[in-house]
Amino acid sequence: MEETAISVQVTDATDHALRQAVGLIREVPDFPEPGVLFRDISPLLADGSGLNAVVSALGRDIEFDVVAGVEARGFLVGAAVAQEFGTGVIGLRKPGKLPVVADRVDYTLEYGQATLELPADTLRAGQRVLIVDDVLATGGTLGAACRLVRQAGAEVAAAAVVLELTALEGRDKIMGESVRALLQA
Repeated sequence: MEETAISVQVTDATDHALRQAVGLIREVPDFPEPGVLFRDISPLLADGSGLNAVVSALGRDIEFDVVAGVEARGFLVGAAVAQEFGTGVIGLRKPGKLPVVADRVDYTLEYGQATLELPADTLRAGQRVLIVDDVLATGGTLGAACRLVRQAGAEVAAAAVVLELTALEGRDKIMGESVRALLQA
């Protein structure tokens, strides 16, 4: 892994475009609360070359039929991945955002409870799904997304994130799934 000027590592040192794009991540100390170092990927997503590097790497060498983006930045990145690889995209939503819900999963976060919902008539049994989100922190949200896809009778081809915060050990909560993180901090 290659170390960058900010404390983020690229997991595939051979990916030149991603190695260049990582410098666009902004570190914000004491946000959202004192003692937390927030890694803001917004500048990376706002840069055409950076976004292209992320999108290409997230879906590379994975066989999938559809992308499921996790609310909210997973929608942005997931839609771009779906476009790049010629598939459709499904938004996994927070409660109260969908007119018709096919299924839902309640899960625990480090600060409380949350729910993800699958829109009706979007995912078919047997489809291979690439789940996309921006950050893997404690693993609660990504784990819930995997459960929701499996409950619908589909297969999780992989769960792919832009940035994994390794100290929070979220990957451990999604055991049994293929997890791809482009960057680690």
